Amino acid sequence: MIMPFDLGPGTAILLGFALLGAAFVRGYSGFGFSAIFIAFAALLTNPLPFIPVVFACEIMMTAFQARGIRAHVDWHRVGWLIVGAAIALPFSVSVMLSVGEDTARIAISGVIVLMALLLLSGWTLQRRIGALGHGSVGVLSGMCNSAGIGGLPVAAFLSAQPVQAAGFRATMIVYLTALDLITLPLLWLGGLVTWDTVIAALMAFPILGLGVWLGGRRFLAASPAAFRQSAVLLLLMLSALGLIRAMVT
Repeated sequence: MIMPFDLGPGTAILLGFALLGAAFVRGYSGFGFSAIFIAFAALLTNPLPFIPVVFACEIMMTAFQARGIRAHVDWHRVGWLIVGAAIALPFSVSVMLSVGEDTARIAISGVIVLMALLLLSGWTLQRRIGALGHGSVGVLSGMCNSAGIGGLPVAAFLSAQPVQAAGFRATMIVYLTALDLITLPLLWLGGLVTWDTVIAALMAFPILGLGVWLGGRRFLAASPAAFRQSAVLLLLMLSALGLIRAMVT
């Protein structure tokens, strides 16, 4: 069987396991899928062609989760975050395609490491941030999403606020889906979406379903305090992984 992107059988199997693990994290936390998978893929092959694949996977996973999250989505937050992201995305994709994702990833991951450490210290935002604040975070997220980590600044932003676990997870899932729907056409215009992208996404479908189902079961068993701590630790791990990956490749 011919694999997309000329992958060897061994590499494809390893990426399949990474996909399952990343889908489990997405099923549990609502974010982290793209950052985990892209970082792992970079250890084995050129990760750039996989960025549109993981965005397509994010969209497919939302189909698995839609029924259970609909009532918990904070649509006001999602709307203003998307407005900000839509402003930044055309510029950020253009920059990423011209200078490469690693340079941007180092700066972005460094900022998220600092934010995660701050959150672990117990710091929180003392008042609700309005439309301008959400739009500004959306701009930062849009700048980050060309490197596949647009969810991390939003997750850090929500973790610093008194957001219930179900609302955090549902809002992240819907926001990332909308973000990816905006980003994919820009990547297509940049030449990153090919038939191999479609084939890889279709091959990933059953693995995604299993991973999201397992992660969702774990979420239902978690307490709100444990969920927040897990989300912050995941942020720290992903940002540190992004820094290491960018510096060694």
